[in-house]
Amino acid sequence: MKLSILGCYSATPRTLNNTTSQVLEINNHMFLIDCGEGTQVQLRKHKIKFNRIKHIFISHLHGDHFFGLVGLISTFRLLTRETDLHIYGPKGIKEIVVLQMKLADSWTNYNLYFHELTSKESELIYEDDKVEVHTIPLNHRIYTNGYLFKEKEGLRKLQMHAVEDANINVAYYRKLTQGFDVENEDGVLIKNESVTKSGVKPKSYAFCSDTMYKEDIVPIIKNADVLYHESTFLEEHAHLAVRTKHSTAKEAASIAKQANIETLILGHYSTRYGGIEAFKNEAEEVFEKVELAEDGKTFDFN
Repeated sequence: MKLSILGCYSATPRTLNNTTSQVLEINNHMFLIDCGEGTQVQLRKHKIKFNRIKHIFISHLHGDHFFGLVGLISTFRLLTRETDLHIYGPKGIKEIVVLQMKLADSWTNYNLYFHELTSKESELIYEDDKVEVHTIPLNHRIYTNGYLFKEKEGLRKLQMHAVEDANINVAYYRKLTQGFDVENEDGVLIKNESVTKSGVKPKSYAFCSDTMYKEDIVPIIKNADVLYHESTFLEEHAHLAVRTKHSTAKEAASIAKQANIETLILGHYSTRYGGIEAFKNEAEEVFEKVELAEDGKTFDFN
């Protein structure tokens, strides 16, 4: 599991700071999460292959989280993309994108699918044989979702000495790796756990975009390996967090602690601050393992 931060600041892009966008690579998938202005420039800068992006997840319709989307869709067209592209986001995102394409007479030469979200409860929105994606309902000024990306349980590993001692025919080895009990050559049912062990532990990543402190997301993200949680303000400006429905670094750390997260990544900083180290310091008063998102930074969780 690898996370590339393309942008992690709030409100407006600046010379050295980009708005929210990141790429998650998990189990051979490459997911784009949010698409702030300038995302495609950042993709080029960090040598991320455009054609590997097949699914884009937009948290909400504030500009610093999706203003780069139409440009990216247009660039895919100019690059003669043929692969289908799926976009997940709040109801209204299709209307915004289609209107711009219609007025510019710039329809895509690839299939573009919109999956518009309206539910205020967590729901499964994407699933294949390797990964599933659930929404994380958040509390912001407009309808907003975070996203939980979870690997599915992989194949189990054979303990060959135990398999051979149990006199199991090689024809059943695959079923064993899939978790099934099987009969041995003598017709005796062999329990799977007696001859196999768990494979690589599945990883999970929770992305919590703009939101005020919201404890009821804790059960949804419980025990996730990594949590990215917005931390727009420091404690001295907690009153602004309440007014604008954002979070402080300490509040993000509190969510991470309650959810038993392994690693917390802070981001979505207000540019009112001269630096970001204070965010880490404040969060570490509550939660131990804290990282700071920075434009261009990559986290490898393999």
